[in-house]
Amino acid sequence: MNTATKLGAYALGLAAVFGGALGAGNVTGPVGAAPETESHGHGEQGGHGEQGGHGGHAAGAGTPGGLQVSEDGYTLAPRRTTVEAGEKTDFSFTINGPDGEPVTGFEPLHGKRLHLIVARRDLSGFQHLHPTLANGVWTVPLTLKDAGVYRFFTDFKPTGAKRQYTLGADVTVPGDLRPAPLPEPEQVAKVDGYEVRLTGGLVPGESSELTLSVRKDGEPVGDLQPYLEAYGHLVALRAGDLAYLHVHPDGEPGDGKTKPGPDITFFAEAPSAGAYRLYLDFKHGGKVRTAEFTVHAGHAALPEDEPAGPHEDGEPGDGHGHTH
Repeated sequence: MNTATKLGAYALGLAAVFGGALGAGNVTGPVGAAPETESHGHGEQGGHGEQGGHGGHAAGAGTPGGLQVSEDGYTLAPRRTTVEAGEKTDFSFTINGPDGEPVTGFEPLHGKRLHLIVARRDLSGFQHLHPTLANGVWTVPLTLKDAGVYRFFTDFKPTGAKRQYTLGADVTVPGDLRPAPLPEPEQVAKVDGYEVRLTGGLVPGESSELTLSVRKDGEPVGDLQPYLEAYGHLVALRAGDLAYLHVHPDGEPGDGKTKPGPDITFFAEAPSAGAYRLYLDFKHGGKVRTAEFTVHAGHAALPEDEPAGPHEDGEPGDGHGHTH
């Protein structure tokens, strides 16, 4: 079977799997539904004001964020949907408005007018990018190392819009596809000499507390640097359909109560049971790094032999670098 046939067969399989998952998503509700309480700093009076949890907003029909290419008349329009493996590409796209023309006005969300999240359909190859805008066209240098189908998520709020949107589209990298299995759940991820420990988990249909503690060389990191107006950013993607949830920590730099580490606390709501991949971005020593975790919603508590308090050595997670 040649390469094109392999990738074509894989795409047909994806269509069947993700089509069914999308139907399930419509039943279970939006991934990014905001908790009813505003005590976590994400409501209108919270630390981030109307920005709240970043992305993952529901469509009118209750579709989770990132599963639609168009919503309320706004459409994600990539200039190309195929990229060569391993080649640096200036990837361009527009956000077209209800009038069909590219939108040129965007309100800042956590310091940027648009956030671009990229992940392969097997949840590997995560990147968090910030394109530049010129005459309605967004452009970002991009390299996709491995063959496969990638989901591109755009998180933005048009000027004057009542809320922000998360739209998604697929981009294909032709070649010999080698899907990566989803890593097993672990409480510890290691990246660039840092160890990040996850305490807590996701409970379907409830607001769940997640605390991520950063250590380096066995010592707590208490001088995390602000990055995009926070000490950490967390993205969650649901395995199967890549429903998107982007939340931010409880508190923010300069609010008089939030410490710069080692602990970063988030509140997130998962719409359904199942596996989720979490990606934590944190900045230290002038560099942004990404620690990755697999979490099964419905199994929120840590095992009894993994106490949340002491930071013991654990097996490494599947941490990947953070790309800009």
